[in-house]
Amino acid sequence: MYNGFIMKVLVIPDVHLKPSMFDRATVLLKDGIADRAVCLMDLPDDYKQEYNIELYESTYDRAVKFQKDFNDTLWCYGNHDLSYVWNRLETGFSPYAISTVNNKLNRLKCSLPSLSQIAYIHRVDNVLFAHGGLTQSFVNRYVEPDKRGDADRIIRAVNRLDSDIMWREESPLWFRPQYSDEEMYGEHEFTQVVGHTPVKRIFKNRNVISCDVFSRYQDGTNIGTCEYAVIDTVTGGFTTAK
Repeated sequence: MYNGFIMKVLVIPDVHLKPSMFDRATVLLKDGIADRAVCLMDLPDDYKQEYNIELYESTYDRAVKFQKDFNDTLWCYGNHDLSYVWNRLETGFSPYAISTVNNKLNRLKCSLPSLSQIAYIHRVDNVLFAHGGLTQSFVNRYVEPDKRGDADRIIRAVNRLDSDIMWREESPLWFRPQYSDEEMYGEHEFTQVVGHTPVKRIFKNRNVISCDVFSRYQDGTNIGTCEYAVIDTVTGGFTTAK
């Protein structure tokens, strides 16, 4: 529901062991480019970093500091984050970092004023934020019919789903709307902001804004433009910032 205040949200997309992303986001927020931040997470894992436990630690420590500096930040679980929580293998998964990731993630959660700030999906006005994206078919399959008429009830229902459902390819953790013409939830009502799938630039297709532009190829070169999306939560429009 639009509350009468046009909010600008800075999106921090998939981090993958790049703590400096929080440094730049801090500068942008202090410069007043946005009112708050949403992080699409995937904090751990990157190519050839599975032994670099110090980098895992510094990434989570930087995330915690960012949360303390901007305590209304929202966090959307990614598949890489939950692979450690649920003990499910994932590309780049480091068996050497399991205890570090889980301990540091718990520290991040303890720094939140409310545990509701970390979930699969968040809504701010007319915009939904999720790691991969929410499809209409997923809602139809996993949300009870009496809850489907209200977006907030749908989000609450999805945020309660367990690992057996959420580890499936069609879930909001894993879905890739960039490669599918499947109907997204709320195509005529909401904008969805997603990460998960590396893209070369931030763009909007139908009602989905794709933001994962900090990921790298295996040789370490950047795939995308390394920009942040700034979302207008009323219109669903966006600008970019570096």
